[in-house]
Amino acid sequence: MNICLMTGARPNFIKVAPLIHSIKHAQKNGRDVNYLLVYAGAENDPTLEGSLFDDLEMPRPDIYLGVTSHNVNEITGEVMQAFENYLNVHPTDCVIVVDDLASTMAAAIVAKKHGIRLAHLVAGTRSFDINMPKEINRLVIDGLSDLLFTAGTGMGTTADQSKIYVVGNILMDTLRNNLPRFRRPALLDGFEDGKYAVLTINRKALLANQENLRQMLLVMSNQLEYMPVFIPLRKEAADVVAPLIDGLENMHLVEPLSYLEFGYLTAHAQVVITDSGNVAEEATFNGVPCVTLNNYTEHIETVKQGTNILVNEDPELLAKTLYDIIEGEPKNYSVPDRWDGRTADRILQIVCG
Repeated sequence: MNICLMTGARPNFIKVAPLIHSIKHAQKNGRDVNYLLVYAGAENDPTLEGSLFDDLEMPRPDIYLGVTSHNVNEITGEVMQAFENYLNVHPTDCVIVVDDLASTMAAAIVAKKHGIRLAHLVAGTRSFDINMPKEINRLVIDGLSDLLFTAGTGMGTTADQSKIYVVGNILMDTLRNNLPRFRRPALLDGFEDGKYAVLTINRKALLANQENLRQMLLVMSNQLEYMPVFIPLRKEAADVVAPLIDGLENMHLVEPLSYLEFGYLTAHAQVVITDSGNVAEEATFNGVPCVTLNNYTEHIETVKQGTNILVNEDPELLAKTLYDIIEGEPKNYSVPDRWDGRTADRILQIVCG
């Protein structure tokens, strides 16, 4: 069995790492299964910090497709051509694609044109907004896939039910595996655990509406006035946020952290504010109150069972929610079913039959 693990962005590696660990464990037990890790980008991609693969205890990609375009349509075309060349050279029984990127969709299309079995990891997530490019990607990938690996029964795919496997949340495999290895970042020197907040912002629409973003940042500063708010951002987002927090003394813009340091930072916060579904999932597992700056989440279990609260981009609702959290009225929460760290093993068993 030859498996291709196809990745297109940094978060994909966090979800693929447990699969690599499971494959290596199966190999040690004599199972005939091999893999190649393929990355759509370049080897010198600046979003892949040097510590990432060491933190995740996984090897670097075997193959880099070298696509560096930023235009969605260019990415799709270039990945299709490069992945076609890859499949022509490397015998492949199954391609596993991750999430909902343009590169994910491109690889899925090429795999099916080659008649190769296709599996979608983190399938069935939906925003139900067809104007979002990622929603189109999800529909295409789910429609083409032979195996749909979902985190829960409430996922939104309308595919053939015989293709759907509720395997659990693979992000929790990585989190559980690395909890004992989390490292307290130096930026917390002089601060107590549980007495600070964390803010992450990445969504382009949120960053584009700078006046509303300024209002929300002011709300955060005011409601969390007695604690520091750490804001680890990459350059594009940091350039937008930096002038908006000028003069807000408790708002601290910091450099992006390694996986193990960021994991510690969010796991020990009093509250996490984010627009990231992955961060909200981790907050639910850690039992940390989480406020999501969006009107929907692809992972509704983080709201129904977890600590996550949706406030859209509404400064007034954000203010009320933060007040309730700080005054000691957090949501009751539970860890969703199959967030048990065994998702990768389930996936490998299904793929290998």
